[in-house]
Amino acid sequence: MDAAAVKAAFDAEGYIVLDDFFAAAIMDHLDNVIRANYGDNPDFRHDDEFLEKSQTAVVPWFPQQEGNRDFDAIDDDDRLQELSDAILGPGWKAQYCMVMFSQQDTVGQAWHQDCPPEDPGKHNLNRLVYTSDIRDDIGGQIVVVPGSHRRGELPVGDPTGEFEDQVVLRPKKGTLVLLHGHTWHRVLPIK
Repeated sequence: MDAAAVKAAFDAEGYIVLDDFFAAAIMDHLDNVIRANYGDNPDFRHDDEFLEKSQTAVVPWFPQQEGNRDFDAIDDDDRLQELSDAILGPGWKAQYCMVMFSQQDTVGQAWHQDCPPEDPGKHNLNRLVYTSDIRDDIGGQIVVVPGSHRRGELPVGDPTGEFEDQVVLRPKKGTLVLLHGHTWHRVLPIK
């Protein structure tokens, strides 16, 4: 893996997709942990006002904050550390692992940015890990606008509309998506 080449592509596009980054056995284990935590019908941890305004129906979980060490296998991966160092520079700090789960027949997520875009040099790095395949028949694809991390604030408009230059990503089990915090992105509905 050429970390400098990954950084160059990330800097240009605001995201990068690395297929088969994590081994299937690790992904299967974490997928089982996730499904055991959520069960068949997890409760939303947001009130109705938040759900309506944000147009999202994601149930977050912070396993490491609850003492679950299963996800340390992701944080401790040397290759992920190397890529994070290359993109963020030395001295960056991981905040936490957040698992995001969406039930069937939910709206996904509206267009958003994950941190304020006013300072181009100040942003977070989302390290999205997929423990199962994202397929058209189940939904949940991530949609990004390449280069939008350099275009400033997401314009006001239809929160679930389309951009002419958007790209729909369909990550497979084991895929790592590195996403700049200023990149415009959304998640398609879960079928």
